[in-house]
Amino acid sequence: MKKILSILFLSVGMCAFSQQVENIETILNDKISIRAIELYDHKVWYSGSDSKFGYVGLKDYKKQKQIKLSEEKLEFRTLGQDKTSFYAINIVSPGRFFKINKKDLTSQIVFKDTAKTAFYDALHFVNHKLAYTFSDADKDNLLKLAVYRNGKWSMFKSDFRLNEGEAAFAASNTNISSTQKYLWIATGGKASRIVRMNLKNEKIEVFNTPFIQGESSQGMYSIDFYDDRFGIAVGGDYTKQAANINNIATTNDGGETWQIQASGQNAGYTTCVKIKPGSKGKEIIAIGDQHISYSSDFGKTWKKISDEKGFFVGEWVDDNRVVVAGNGKISVVKLKF
Repeated sequence: MKKILSILFLSVGMCAFSQQVENIETILNDKISIRAIELYDHKVWYSGSDSKFGYVGLKDYKKQKQIKLSEEKLEFRTLGQDKTSFYAINIVSPGRFFKINKKDLTSQIVFKDTAKTAFYDALHFVNHKLAYTFSDADKDNLLKLAVYRNGKWSMFKSDFRLNEGEAAFAASNTNISSTQKYLWIATGGKASRIVRMNLKNEKIEVFNTPFIQGESSQGMYSIDFYDDRFGIAVGGDYTKQAANINNIATTNDGGETWQIQASGQNAGYTTCVKIKPGSKGKEIIAIGDQHISYSSDFGKTWKKISDEKGFFVGEWVDDNRVVVAGNGKISVVKLKF
């Protein structure tokens, strides 16, 4: 009986991780670094280095277009969209908020942050009328957000202060996540905490996490929430790519408490995490500079499914395809279950 049960459990484990990469097809090669993507109109849209912005068709990879948003060599690590436009903000000061028309790709600067410390790490649309973008703090360490409401940008007023040396990472435009009720922001560096905003009254709370932290290179790099309660965070230390201790955590109470998962048993430093739509949080893809990994049990265990290097950001296209982007390329990963 014990032998039969052992075989049964082994079979169940093998089925749980029976998925594999069927193929990885590169659909864009370019001299660019991409850390922010959006899906729209059967295309993957991107912003990146050297002021580049463009798209690649997902039905026909030959359908491509690229423009430069500025004659200056700006670097974009953010991208978001409402019904009619895309928005991208360059890192370093001055932070220029570009609005790009979806129909003709004409662009204009609609807002500026001239503070010397301006450095926008992520831009996230809650819906077509509301968005938040998070910048490194000024010398006063006050939480620094810009908010988009009904077509207009303004600075968000808050008296909440971050700790000294607490910031965020512009790694994949995914250190902000939201549901209808909450917005979450993941910080890193000297402290790696979760900032939670109630979207109804804009009340802000902050929660400590057991994530690796204390050094400027450590902390949460990416978060994703399935609903008001379940979420996942990934990251690590970009100076130690193979380090895999306390770099994945999940929450079941909306970010108030976090449980470390797969410590010492994952592929290491990770820049982006995305829950598969419709999976209720069970299926998750994670992307790092050195790997693509997959979990089928709410982030508790992980399997490295690709050793492909140089990807920073990803997004689910459908049930078995993920588009990934990074250093010089955009690719489509087809999973076989």
